[in-house]
Order: sequence, then structure tokens, then C-alpha cells
Amino acid sequence: MEGYFGLFTAAFVAATLLPFYSELALVGLLAAGYDAWLLWLWATAGNTLGAAVNYVIGRWLMHYQDRRWFPVNERQLAPARRWYARWGIWSLLMAWLPVGGDALTFIAGLMRAPFWLFFVLTGAGKGARYAVVLLLYALGVGHVGEMA
Repeated sequence: MEGYFGLFTAAFVAATLLPFYSELALVGLLAAGYDAWLLWLWATAGNTLGAAVNYVIGRWLMHYQDRRWFPVNERQLAPARRWYARWGIWSLLMAWLPVGGDALTFIAGLMRAPFWLFFVLTGAGKGARYAVVLLLYALGVGHVGEMA
């Protein structure tokens, strides 16, 4: 059980604005014989909940936009608003990207995206990413526990 919780933690941290890669933990546990489907579930849950932290921070931060210390001004925020208006909430399906994906979840909070839709789209994208990692491992090794 420690392995699954460790993966959950690694995936959670990786989804925040902190630099971390949970795929290495996923592959390591897979190689150690852990169940692929449970690894997928724990990694997806951790990464999606970590992205929710970014969303909440983004949403909370907007309460302080009139403060002097606020990290961005309206002029700087305007392009992000235009970008989000163009691509909308569907861009959250790309929140799994290693570069920019975490920022998407933060921007969704800034833009006050509906949380339930944020959570569903982000979870779908992140779940798909971990499924691809598991599939690539299976193709590279020849089998993956119950996946073969």
C-alpha cells in the first residue's frame, strides 16, 4: 500500500507548480510488480487533485488583484483572458502537458471556470497521459501484469 500512496503523493506534487515527474515513480512501481490498473488509478487521482490545488490558488489569488504585491496586473492578465476566451475550458484536456499544463490549471482558477467541469476535463487528460505511459511500458517490456 505504501507504493500506491507514494505514487499518489508523487503525482500530486508533480501537478502543482513545483517541478517533479511522477512518471518515473509509476514506471518503477510497475517494474516492481505493482498492479497496473491500481497504479493508473492512484496516479490519476493524485495528479488531478494536485491540479485542483492550482485551480484553488488561482481562484483565491484573484481576491487580492487590487493589492500592490499582486503578481500580475490587469495589462498582463489581459492576454491570458483573451487566450482563455478563445480556447476555453476545453484547453484543460491538455493540462497533462509537461510544459504549460500546470499553468493551465492555475489560469482556469483565475478565470473562474466551473470547478466540476475543470475537474472532469483535467482528470480525463491526466488519466489519458498515465494510460499512455502504461501502454508504452507494456509495449516496451512485452507485458504489464493484468494489462497483457
